[in-house]
Amino acid sequence: MILAATRLSLANLFAPETRGVFWKVIGLTVLALIVLWFGLRETFVAFTWPFLQGLMMPDLPEWAGWLAFVFGVLASIGLALGLALLLAPVTALIAGFFLDDVAEVIEKRDYPAEAPGVALPMGQAIAGSIKFLGIVVLGNLFALLLLFIPGINLVAFFLVNGYLLGREFFEFAAMRHRPPAEARLFRAKHASTVLIAGLVIAAFLAIPIVNLLTPLFAAGLMVHLHKALSGRDPGFSLRQR
Repeated sequence: MILAATRLSLANLFAPETRGVFWKVIGLTVLALIVLWFGLRETFVAFTWPFLQGLMMPDLPEWAGWLAFVFGVLASIGLALGLALLLAPVTALIAGFFLDDVAEVIEKRDYPAEAPGVALPMGQAIAGSIKFLGIVVLGNLFALLLLFIPGINLVAFFLVNGYLLGREFFEFAAMRHRPPAEARLFRAKHASTVLIAGLVIAAFLAIPIVNLLTPLFAAGLMVHLHKALSGRDPGFSLRQR
């Protein structure tokens, strides 16, 4: 079921029907990452770098000036890592404005005999995206702390992002057809399946450059997965609880 949803979602990335959304998400994500890069860099240069210079290099002889270059390289690597950690929340936030377009295309094209989903109201969608942004940032900060513990750093990255991304995108797909409370309960009932699908999304997220397409891939995967789970569990509703 997850493999089938993954295959369909990969095929959907380059489908003519989703090409417009594809370029919108890619363009806005790249723009946001460029702005973040310059913001992080200027903040570091203005505040952190002078502090480090005063703390570590006030009395160095002239021949040791190469240490400044070394610290500059390390700082650039640190900024790049920080930007990489922000990739998941940034892409999720931006794509939140276009996911309904992707879901609508998939539902009309691949499930024409079924009732189409209903997009969330704009205010609710924006609030949900902002809330999810905060959750993902906190989760990735926790994963960053675990990077210093050998043996569990990569595991932490995949589990944190797999759980958070799987939950967010599955509930998005489910809320197009169910009330929010019911969508959350449906996700909880099939939590293990959703987590495995979330790990697939996390693996996609770990591929450089390609990971800019993560929101489109995740939305498509979870739309197909929700359809498949709903077919296997047709009687589920909030009234059951």
